[in-house]
Amino acid sequence: MIHIQNLSFSYNKNHQLFDHLELSLPPGNIYGLLGKNGAGKSTLLKIISGLLFPKSGELHITGFKPGDRLPRFLQEVYFVSEEFTLPKMKIDSYVRICSPFYPRFSRSLFNTYINEFKLPQNQYLSALSYGQKKNFLLSFGLATDSKILILDEPTNGLDIPSKSQFRKILANAIHEERSFIISTHQVRDMENLIDPIIILDEGRIIFYEHCETITGKLVITRQKELTDDERIIYSESHLGGYTVVKENTGHEETKLNLEILFNAVLSNPEKINNIFKN
Repeated sequence: MIHIQNLSFSYNKNHQLFDHLELSLPPGNIYGLLGKNGAGKSTLLKIISGLLFPKSGELHITGFKPGDRLPRFLQEVYFVSEEFTLPKMKIDSYVRICSPFYPRFSRSLFNTYINEFKLPQNQYLSALSYGQKKNFLLSFGLATDSKILILDEPTNGLDIPSKSQFRKILANAIHEERSFIISTHQVRDMENLIDPIIILDEGRIIFYEHCETITGKLVITRQKELTDDERIIYSESHLGGYTVVKENTGHEETKLNLEILFNAVLSNPEKINNIFKN
């Protein structure tokens, strides 16, 4: 569904963000895009959605080139950015004006989502809280049934009940012809939802694996003391001991900790990738 080959992009001559980037995202998954600030996550999402244009390379999204901005492409991509503004109009007016651009838009599904998020329908959108605005955009985006839904920091500004509802709704909305791409720093909010995991660092994809493969190759566990175990790749101290990441050579089963995994990959990407190649 999303195919990127030899993509290059720069904001100016002195800063080459992407250089021959390669990425392929088949449909039917909720992709987690992780990375430090400035790694290129938001830029990549904007390139995929056709808001930014690469310097060179091949980019095909659902069979279209995003830069062409064709209506048939735009109706298949919905992007909820981290920063946005909503017009001074009520929900019904927004839906009446914007839903015709998405041929598969479902008003019944939309009503279900906004009811689950407990959104007030008689207020102006511009008067909603930041979290309510995000829930509205998510509800509208899911109801479009667009093939690609892109969410940049979707849980920022959401309270705990809304985060739980967000995960539930998103998990139920994915199907084999859709792809969701979630860029986030709030990795604990996304555990048990995003799969595969993609880590971007300084404009490069340094890690791209399914969760089942990760837990088969790595063990993330806590122990009171650090040992000389040569399998240990990364460790973090915490109250009462250490959290360690080590190669899984004994078919151990442990829970995936995305925050620790992310730190481990950034600290030693070559060693971790060598483990996954074997």
